[in-house]
Amino acid sequence: MGFAVMSMTDAAAARVKAIVENSGPDAKGVRVGIKKGGCAGMEYTIDLVTEPNPKDDLIERDGVRVWVEPSAVLYLLGTEMGFETTTLRSGFIFTNPNQTSACGCGESVELKPADLAALAAQRQAAQPA
Repeated sequence: MGFAVMSMTDAAAARVKAIVENSGPDAKGVRVGIKKGGCAGMEYTIDLVTEPNPKDDLIERDGVRVWVEPSAVLYLLGTEMGFETTTLRSGFIFTNPNQTSACGCGESVELKPADLAALAAQRQAAQPA
């Protein structure tokens, strides 16, 4: 059984589906990554995918496809991608166990690489004996 880098909520999958459907016939999904920037050090990136990169990890839910850039995998392991609409904004949100802090406005985060030993132990504990 493989291990998915990220998971998506129903709301995130529905929003990605709407973006793809409204972006023309070449749109295949979105790509999630991270880049240096913002006051906390890193920012999540989301880009439309028209030509998938074979090196990206692919996450699928209900026919929706999200690719994860290889350079972001270690920082996104165990992350849940969601989508929320509030009175002031709407957008994707990331519940990331590797996030150590965030700036006040929530636009940038500080991330640490995932603890692979802890993830392996969690997977082993979750498997039936």
